[in-house]
Amino acid sequence: MEGMETLFSSGSSSPCVLCRGAKLLCGKSRCPVLVKFYSASRMMPLTDSLRIDGASPPGVFVGRIGYPHVYVGPLIPPVHGDTTLLDTPEMWIGKSIDEIVDFRTQLIRGKHRVHIRELERNRIVEATRELALCRNSIDVEAEFLKKPVGRIVLDDEVQPFGPTAPLKKIDIGSTKFDRRMEKAYYDTDLKAKDAVLGLYGDGALVSSIQKAFSVGAFGVGSSRRFVPTRWSITAVDSTISKQLMESTREFPLIDDYLVFESWELDNRFIVLMIPLPWSYELVEAWYPNTVWNPFGSDIAIMSSSEGYGGRTSYAEIGGCYYAARLAVNEYLVREKRQARVVILREAHPGYIMPVGVWNVRENVRAALRTVPRRFASLDEAFGYISTRLAIPKERWVRRSEVLKDTLFQRRIV
Repeated sequence: MEGMETLFSSGSSSPCVLCRGAKLLCGKSRCPVLVKFYSASRMMPLTDSLRIDGASPPGVFVGRIGYPHVYVGPLIPPVHGDTTLLDTPEMWIGKSIDEIVDFRTQLIRGKHRVHIRELERNRIVEATRELALCRNSIDVEAEFLKKPVGRIVLDDEVQPFGPTAPLKKIDIGSTKFDRRMEKAYYDTDLKAKDAVLGLYGDGALVSSIQKAFSVGAFGVGSSRRFVPTRWSITAVDSTISKQLMESTREFPLIDDYLVFESWELDNRFIVLMIPLPWSYELVEAWYPNTVWNPFGSDIAIMSSSEGYGGRTSYAEIGGCYYAARLAVNEYLVREKRQARVVILREAHPGYIMPVGVWNVRENVRAALRTVPRRFASLDEAFGYISTRLAIPKERWVRRSEVLKDTLFQRRIV
């Protein structure tokens, strides 16, 4: 197990030192360190080289450390064929933590340092941008300055990926651009916002738009720049959901109290829709021994919300807020209805490691594809919700601005 110390070192004060994956002292059902280690160890023989030859999903990554000088480059697995699944989160609902970590750790990140405005600097930069515009997996050959090494990167904002290495050169096969992306890329008079909205309206996947946005493929002339991947994810979710909200606020109210649900990766999502004018809130409850409450003795709950006019500041809860807001407004626009919406999320100990904002977006989307349960009152709706979530109604209400307003604010009839 020598390699584990190199890949996933822990401080001497960590319970991991005492546990070593055998006693589960953290309270989780499985050791997240071992899940990552075994996935990484299966890939080591395939990455013990200064060269890699494989089919990129296509995938790219733009870092944020050192901004405005950032690392950009492709994500390449050492396998050929159709690797689309490896970088398309819209396809991941129903996959286990182990499956997600397995196929994400196959992606080796090549990196090359540039200023965010240096979009035409060299072939590595150009190839990275071209990959983000491709519609299918594309063969890539890369040569590194050093062998790929490092820990498995897990983050609540971005999808996981495997080891990294500085790039020396890169060659990509025959490119087949997504015609929609290509059109937006060559239109240097089109604003980035309009490009994002146009592509979404034309049916492009949100994850594909986010990749192209991150490599500076959109925008007017010299305003184009690289955007760190974690920022591009939230920027696209926010831009699309804000536009959809403009339509949502014009529709008639729903008739009943609606409850939708989705359970994945030991996350329980409840989407509650109330027949009142638009407002929105995401409330997240993290149980002890989960990703963001590893050593707590009580459930940690946080929330972010907005009223009819929307937000003027970044949501405290982060990118998940905008991802869920996008999914909710997709549903309301599709149904041509307006509602007050509260999303309740319980993250239980089986959620042993973060897998990215997509988890929230796609879970809420999955919930909203189901047939909702209908109720005549909020009390009736919560009567059902209380059979599905472990946290009682009173505690949700205490932490929810929208629920408090719904229950206690007097209204003009």
